[in-house]
Amino acid sequence: MSRQIALLRGINVGGHNSFPKAKQLELAQSLGYQDVSVLLQTGNIVFADPGTPPSETARVIHERITVDLGLTVPVVVRTRDELAAVVAANPFPLAAPEPKSLHVTFLSAEPADTSRLDALDPAAFAPDQYRLIGRELYLWCPGGIGRSRLAEAVGRARLGVTATARNWNTVTKLLALADA
Repeated sequence: MSRQIALLRGINVGGHNSFPKAKQLELAQSLGYQDVSVLLQTGNIVFADPGTPPSETARVIHERITVDLGLTVPVVVRTRDELAAVVAANPFPLAAPEPKSLHVTFLSAEPADTSRLDALDPAAFAPDQYRLIGRELYLWCPGGIGRSRLAEAVGRARLGVTATARNWNTVTKLLALADA
């Protein structure tokens, strides 16, 4: 059995899309996933899977949430090995002492058009930086993401794919859960 990580976007944020942790666990188990763990309330489900392609897993979970809860919740799925590769590819190793300043946006696919992102002038946002590596967008905001003009600009640079972000603490905790 391989391990997969489902990342749900926009649940339990500001009182919207209520989907409690216990219900997330219950939903994953009802789909037949084994050894299920849920990290935080924000939609991070780790489970054993017999080898279903991650895109199929994402589709099944999304549809089940729509049917069971009446919510439209985008879902991005990574395998344990894909998540380990995300951690290993971190282009901002200096962010390690301040893991809340580093975020990874997980994309459902590599964006076909990155022109809006490419048009951003990195010097205008220093010291904040970003790097797009495959299906992950790394964003390092040493002063915090809440005040980052780059985070806002990157968020507006629509990439035409489903996206959901996690801070580095969450990313590394998810990998640890997948390895447990």
